[in-house]
Amino acid sequence: MEKADIGLIGLGVMGANLALNIAEKGYRVAVYNRTTEKTHEFHENAGELKDRIIPCDTLEQLVGSIRAPRPIILMIKAGDPVDQEIKALKPLLMRDDIIIDAGNANFHDTVRRLNSLAADDPTFVGMGVSGGEEGARHGPSIMVGGTKEAYDRISPVLTAIAAKYQGEPCCALLGPDGAGHFVKTIHNGIEYADMQMIAEIYGILRDGLGLSAPAIGSVFSKWNDGPLNSYLIEITAKVLLAVDPDTGKAAVDVILDSAGQKGTGRWSAIEAQMLGVPATGIEAAVAARSLSALKAERQVAEKAYPSGGTALSPEDRARFIDDLEQGLLAGKIAAYAQGFAVMAAASKEYQWDLPLATIARIWRAGCIIRSQFLDVIAEAFDKGSPENLLLAPAFIERMTKGSAALRTVVSTAALSGLPVPALSAALSYFDSYRQARGTANLIQAQRDFFGAHGFKRLDREGDFHGPWSDIGA
Repeated sequence: MEKADIGLIGLGVMGANLALNIAEKGYRVAVYNRTTEKTHEFHENAGELKDRIIPCDTLEQLVGSIRAPRPIILMIKAGDPVDQEIKALKPLLMRDDIIIDAGNANFHDTVRRLNSLAADDPTFVGMGVSGGEEGARHGPSIMVGGTKEAYDRISPVLTAIAAKYQGEPCCALLGPDGAGHFVKTIHNGIEYADMQMIAEIYGILRDGLGLSAPAIGSVFSKWNDGPLNSYLIEITAKVLLAVDPDTGKAAVDVILDSAGQKGTGRWSAIEAQMLGVPATGIEAAVAARSLSALKAERQVAEKAYPSGGTALSPEDRARFIDDLEQGLLAGKIAAYAQGFAVMAAASKEYQWDLPLATIARIWRAGCIIRSQFLDVIAEAFDKGSPENLLLAPAFIERMTKGSAALRTVVSTAALSGLPVPALSAALSYFDSYRQARGTANLIQAQRDFFGAHGFKRLDREGDFHGPWSDIGA
């Protein structure tokens, strides 16, 4: 039997669809799942792609079915299962073989795993994959971290299965060791912020303006034809227009308002904090998901504080809806600016030399946060390296207009008791970032008062302490 070009371990939703994608692009793929029955069921249901798939009952059979040097993709649960799989594979593989972790791994684990390999061990690649089930099957965005030699050996398969934007594969080597998984983590952090801001606008339209789910869906559908054009706006419209077959109600209206999370959003917020980079939109989105899980407490609190959100009566309803559109766009820009600022800081901290323009380009198709203005972001980095996207000329005009609308949205929501934590965070970030003289001078005075931490002066160089003893410090 002809040997496979690549192997894949883990036939869950993502793994199974990725294997079918590989086979469809003309490559032979050997597959293995811990549950043997699932492996053979997958093979039997592969239809016309069946002949390009080799089902394997053991890891030994999997390794023996792949042409050397053997690349093997792990599409399994992050954490200890990956370590266990690597431990089981290492004795079966040669020096030039490649283990590719394509799950949502913490980049610190990726760095550790690569560093733990000996000279004669197979090499290790950390690969972020975005696009969900549909992306895995028809073309995801692929973010790779590893050596150039390893990438060169696997890139023919990866670029073939990746999403294409105007013919260009949405796949790239972004740097060594954990770079790929770090970029995927920040991608997910931006995704959290984007989704939360969309949900907040939905809440204003639902609770503030009293619109039904289908009516809100029509608003989002219209917005998707404009500057907000993106995958998340597109699917939001579709979700809101969907009908629950059991009740005949809007599907979204029968869903419990408690959002799940798998950890990547928290990781992105933590890494931003560790790097000292403000990512307030991401942090607010993570906190909002955690708060959403407190359903029972929120029900009690609603009875304790019954004033809640109140209906809005804007003088010009159409104009206010336009403000919602422009405000959402401004919030979205702020979230991307924060995410790219975190990646820029990590690039320096870990000496990765992340290609930020390339990252924007490989996010243009396949991934969850693909949107119209990623081209604009790529062009901004091509023209230089702005300290922050908010300083890129292409975004100054957008934010000047959008921030005014965002201010209207946030203030209106706050006065009406409608929660908009991520949009509020985006506005505060923008206002703080553009304020040349802030208020941290008072904080420095307080720190020096109680802890003698010292401070810098505006009028001379050096470190100084205040005259606090003169006032009874």
